[in-house]
Amino acid sequence: MSMTELSHEPVPAAPAQAVPPSVLAQRIGDTLAQVIQGQRGMIETVVTTVFAGGHLLLEDVPGVGKTTLATALARSISADARRIQFTSDMLPTDVTGLSVYDQESRRFQFHPGPIFANIVIGDEVNRATPKTQSALLEAMEERSVTVDGSTHRLPDLFVVVATQNPQDMEGTFALPEAQRDRFMTRISLGYPDPASELRMLLAKSDQDRRDVVPPIASVEEVRAAQRAVASVHLSAEVGAYIVDLINATRGHGGVALGASPRASVHLSRMSRARAAVLGRDFVSPDDVAALATTVLSHRLVPRGRFARADEAALAATEIVEEIVARTPLR
Repeated sequence: MSMTELSHEPVPAAPAQAVPPSVLAQRIGDTLAQVIQGQRGMIETVVTTVFAGGHLLLEDVPGVGKTTLATALARSISADARRIQFTSDMLPTDVTGLSVYDQESRRFQFHPGPIFANIVIGDEVNRATPKTQSALLEAMEERSVTVDGSTHRLPDLFVVVATQNPQDMEGTFALPEAQRDRFMTRISLGYPDPASELRMLLAKSDQDRRDVVPPIASVEEVRAAQRAVASVHLSAEVGAYIVDLINATRGHGGVALGASPRASVHLSRMSRARAAVLGRDFVSPDDVAALATTVLSHRLVPRGRFARADEAALAATEIVEEIVARTPLR
């Protein structure tokens, strides 16, 4: 088991200034684009997820930049950030922390685990056993940790960026449906285009790409963006459109398990965040339609037998796209 602290203490934040979410998103996006080339759309999804107050699942084959993107995001914010390298021998207390008896005070004292950070990078989360996965995902949902009967709150800004390898790879434990549902969005970076890969080869080889990422946003600025997102107007008509999309997944003939009510909440929050990032104070149906596959596809269980996990994921994505195409706005 290996755990790496990206920063021991948060950088003291300057007094919060009124930075519009659209401006802050552009700053963070431009910074991340220096590290992950040719993936601007994915970067925008990452930033939007953070502003929506959700957690992100990066799923792809090794070597395409999942951990690099997650680490660069953590470094772009002047916050306490920790990285957890998941392995099969990890225990839940390796994530949450544990109580240790102190001889001098003659009482148990709680020692926080790496989950107590603003940005938590869970690297290769599906290499941990289900019991350890549950410890992480319970903290994601409750935003607190309970150890020996005592509850310990996590920071107000708390984002988990988890990476996982395809489920078909040796030594992985698939995340159950209920646990995947805790992630607001799932993205796959895919392989870079030839031009981006060539630029990567021609870059200075003695410098880690993540080293060029400066902290350009404070915790309070990100929290202010999250509060601004929460105030974005969602009309009854757009809300009904979201409900129609969710209900369509539950009644689709090709779906064994449809989207949960949590998916409705996550889709609405992501739609609000997208509107704010684009400089609007209201949600449009286009926001919902643009985010539906990113928010919903990893929650669906398609019917049928699939030779590989990526085939099931593709089937779920195609079902969501079909539902979006045939669901009208009321």
